[in-house]
Amino acid sequence: MTRIAYLVSSATEITMADGTTHPTGYFAEEAIKPFESFTAAGFDVAVITPDGTKPTADPYGLTWYFHYPEEDKDYLNSVVRTFSHDVDDIRFTLHHNTELGLAASRRIAAALEGKGMTPAQAHDQVSKAAKIAWRHDRHLADVMVEDGLTAGLSPVEIHQAVAEQRAASEELAGERKARLDEIDGFNHPLDLRSLGDDELAGFDAVFAPGGHGPMVDLADNPDVGRLLVALHEKRAPIASLCHGPALMLSAPERADGQWLFDGYRMTCFTDEEENQTEPGLLGLPWYVDTAIKNAGAVFDDGPSAWASHVVVDRHVITGQNPGSTEAVAAAVITALKAAPSAKAA
Repeated sequence: MTRIAYLVSSATEITMADGTTHPTGYFAEEAIKPFESFTAAGFDVAVITPDGTKPTADPYGLTWYFHYPEEDKDYLNSVVRTFSHDVDDIRFTLHHNTELGLAASRRIAAALEGKGMTPAQAHDQVSKAAKIAWRHDRHLADVMVEDGLTAGLSPVEIHQAVAEQRAASEELAGERKARLDEIDGFNHPLDLRSLGDDELAGFDAVFAPGGHGPMVDLADNPDVGRLLVALHEKRAPIASLCHGPALMLSAPERADGQWLFDGYRMTCFTDEEENQTEPGLLGLPWYVDTAIKNAGAVFDDGPSAWASHVVVDRHVITGQNPGSTEAVAAAVITALKAAPSAKAA
């Protein structure tokens, strides 16, 4: 059976640039979705932490706005695409995505349909209001009410749709955390330090989800380095997501003095995205984006922040941000099913 080393940070806090500490851990969505995808594909997934300690979900990653139900997320994406003729010109920030109520678009559109609008008319109405909210940094509900775009809905109905969306996201965040808590591997992970080189070589891939935790205990870690070397030698998939590519900084130098992955195309959570997060605004000690560039990676980010973006270069698979979770998991599955590992040149 194909066996994946599911490498999860066990860090619970990160020391900031000013010397203070901030809670951290793994990002729940990035941990649960690939794990369930890999097990559904029939793979044996072994959860491993650097010290055998039970990993902790980052409290920040459990915030409701990181857990939009898929139908709300898909509808929001369809609305955002109307903001510009060229989607590459849309600069949709974390602030836009979390503080303006735009994720309630689908539910407001459904209420408009209940008033007699067609789905297309409701979509156009919500998109018009959402574009104003996006451009002028105003809450969607306020725009609809104050700018006369209610189309028959009462302010109470609009605000209720916003509240229902938030409640659904909070419920989903709780469900995901509950599913993670039920996984035996997350409660009793393997200790990376205890695994010999032969055991590490027995894995067919490694995957590291994000959250700021990997910056604490997956970077500059000699045991992570041993795992990378073991899998690199047989060209087994080495995959990571968001802040997870921090593990690549544990790779040793080659015989020629260059980093093991020098010249490989990679992506990760970008500096632009980091500067919008709570830890980034508080002041992180370093950024993964800059660090892997300095190590020797050829950085390959998406056309805009927060858009799904996955990079596959030989056997190295990296995803840029939480929105890339499903795509990077699918890329790992494709790589594992395509062909057995082959000896690296």
